[in-house]
Amino acid sequence: MTEVPVWILVIAGLIILVLSAIATYYVLELRAARKRQARQLAELEAAAEAQRERVNNSIQIIAKTLLEEGVGLTEASIRIRVLLDSLQVEASVKEEFVAFYQIADKTNHIPILAEWKKLSPKERFAYEKEMFKVEQELGDFALDAAKRILGRSF
Repeated sequence: MTEVPVWILVIAGLIILVLSAIATYYVLELRAARKRQARQLAELEAAAEAQRERVNNSIQIIAKTLLEEGVGLTEASIRIRVLLDSLQVEASVKEEFVAFYQIADKTNHIPILAEWKKLSPKERFAYEKEMFKVEQELGDFALDAAKRILGRSF
């Protein structure tokens, strides 16, 4: 066997050293990226939990205001339904508070905000009469649901 010249061994050693340094660099970068990712995930989870808490507080406020007659049944039902849906609650929760969903569904064709203002007094009266009928039909169920919703977190 012939001996390998020293300069080849030196070059091979340098190549191994450079490749080891590169590998170490990328391992450290990967570790730092994973730490950043974990921190960002924790921040996102905290933000999502804070948003969920704000939505839960809004539901509580609307239910309490409904019970104190500070907001109409139709408006409260629409708002509570939207908020519960934004939380993506389970089907069992939707069933428990079905009165809000039914009132909102039966009145979702009624114009709101600027569209309401554009209506003639006669049209408004017709819609108000329709809302009154729905509220009479489902009002007791909705008020009971509002009482049960107090103190709940979704």
